[in-house]
Amino acid sequence: MVIQKNLLFKIPIGIFVTMRNREETMGLILHKAGMLFNSKGYKATSISHITTATGFTKGAVYRHFKSKEKLEEQTLAYLTGIMLDILTKRIKTQSNAGDKLRAVLDYFKSYIDKPPIKGGCPLLNAAIEVDDGNPLLRKKANSVLEILKGSIVHILNRGIEFGQIVKTVDKNYFSTIMVASLEGAIMMSKLSRSDNDIRLVVGHLEKMISDIEV
Repeated sequence: MVIQKNLLFKIPIGIFVTMRNREETMGLILHKAGMLFNSKGYKATSISHITTATGFTKGAVYRHFKSKEKLEEQTLAYLTGIMLDILTKRIKTQSNAGDKLRAVLDYFKSYIDKPPIKGGCPLLNAAIEVDDGNPLLRKKANSVLEILKGSIVHILNRGIEFGQIVKTVDKNYFSTIMVASLEGAIMMSKLSRSDNDIRLVVGHLEKMISDIEV
């Protein structure tokens, strides 16, 4: 520990200032770009829109992100990171597997009236836009999808381990149906500007959860 402190004192203060400024700049760009991408769309949002929102020049944006495609990828990671962090906290407040799964339902249901991120679910919005022209965004969206499905499988595994979920449950099937149903219901409710679809889907999934509880 003493060696680390001695080394720390030998590093010029300016380096820390530069690192902090770089992190702050990247954070601001990701935040502003994220709000634009998630509300206007990735293709409809230009670098000029982002420079106007941030006050930075195009050169400054490209110094931190090599291309618009790279910025889109890292912005999706930033937005879904916010989404997953909120979801994780809600799940952790519950003591058993069934209630943890219901916490996921409640989280997605809240997207209709009180979306935590302006513009709706960032994963759904990105998935709608991705095509072969942007492999980075597609890859990142798919990785987030796998994380979300994997989280549900993890809850099921722990539930089985503690005798809260039946051992015969098809975990991959259950997680796929749950995520697909919720994301689809958000899209339908957003189009109809009504919470009818999400309420119906949540009701169906709640029955599915009850059916696999011990």
